[in-house]
Amino acid sequence: MTPLKDTIAALATPPGIGALGIIRISGSETIPIVNSVFKGKNLLKAASHTVHLGTIRDDEGTIIDEVLISIFKAPRSYTKEDVIEISGHGSHYVLQNVLNLLILKGARPAKPGEFTQKAFLNGRLDLAQAEAVADLIASENASMQQTAMEQMRGGFSCEIGKLREELIHFASMIELELDFAEEDVAFADRKGLIELIHKIQTLIASLISSFEYGNAIKNGIPVVIAGRPNTGKSTLLNALLNEEKAIVSEVAGTTRDIIEDEIHIDGVAFRFIDTAGIRETNDQVESIGIKRTLTKMKEASVVIYLFDLANESVDSINKQLNNLRTSGVSCLIAGNKVDKANSPLKDHLKEESAVFISAKNRINLEALKERLKTFIRKPSRPLDTIITNTRHLHSLRQTTEALNRTLEGIKLQMSNDLVAQDVRSALHHLGEITGEVTSDDLLENIFSKFCIGK
Repeated sequence: MTPLKDTIAALATPPGIGALGIIRISGSETIPIVNSVFKGKNLLKAASHTVHLGTIRDDEGTIIDEVLISIFKAPRSYTKEDVIEISGHGSHYVLQNVLNLLILKGARPAKPGEFTQKAFLNGRLDLAQAEAVADLIASENASMQQTAMEQMRGGFSCEIGKLREELIHFASMIELELDFAEEDVAFADRKGLIELIHKIQTLIASLISSFEYGNAIKNGIPVVIAGRPNTGKSTLLNALLNEEKAIVSEVAGTTRDIIEDEIHIDGVAFRFIDTAGIRETNDQVESIGIKRTLTKMKEASVVIYLFDLANESVDSINKQLNNLRTSGVSCLIAGNKVDKANSPLKDHLKEESAVFISAKNRINLEALKERLKTFIRKPSRPLDTIITNTRHLHSLRQTTEALNRTLEGIKLQMSNDLVAQDVRSALHHLGEITGEVTSDDLLENIFSKFCIGK
């Protein structure tokens, strides 16, 4: 049997103890296998989309668990094969016994993502929709959920499908011209092709520009909290997270390693990173922490650079500001301890559009969050589809390059076979997104990242 024909089984709920656990089985032998261990309704005669109460028993008739069987007959199932979901009690020991029994009867353990891979190979989902399934499972906020749901329901695939359909028409006309090359017959309207390419490029450019926002939705925005020792960086992290995540002390140099956690603002995760205070030191461990701070600042999308309004001098602030300007990092300047502020320092930082806060007393933290929201770079125009997948971004960029070559070929009046080759290249890269064009390595790379049981 080929892997596609195999009947597979896996635990579809997280391992561990819980009220319920679900085992999923898919394949042509699903119903006979489960029926052989189920005591209750004869599943061979059961209708699709029905639920049945009974017991799972081994060959000696010993009851392993009392379960509910949900039956979904092909093609009206997630994989377009016969699928059964066994809902039992959430004991790892019990569920493993049931799973072992199913394997003994002819099923094999499913690989990561194999149920969704079957759904793709059987035409239930295209590749972009299949990837959206993993994104939906991993979603941690409303924006991630909405974006993944839109892609899973085919919004992005529909956009790509329309582009391919129009390009395929012109590609077929150019190919037809090649068949009649000796008769010098023109079937493809070059002006129409140029207009179509410009239209496609405009849409692709919008999709590409949405990736930065989509990536922020999916992976969060890394925000480093930096500054000199004792400016209140750890206090600010604790205040933003509403928990005592970092050690707070009057002793300078307390934070020597990176501390991370996140909050969600307008549906986007901001991953806050508390770092060691930046200063000259002979302490070897603290020096390592400071080096890590500088590295994290370069990697971050935003740096909240904190100044101590009660204790720092104007000269010290100017020196730090000059260093920040030359570093090229995106900075949000914040003056801490506003309740004890030295007025000249506060006036000086106003010119830097600083936010003034008290991390300890939680003063003006909402204003700080509002300023952070300005670093969420939303697309220039509203889009129904947001790109969140690096693979999709790469394919769209390669499509754009192929279309640029097509335009250049038409402009230079190059031969039809060369123009057709570039149009085919554009179609190839668009097809990679939805799975019209695939390779075994690509599928293995995508589905191996799924959890087992999905």
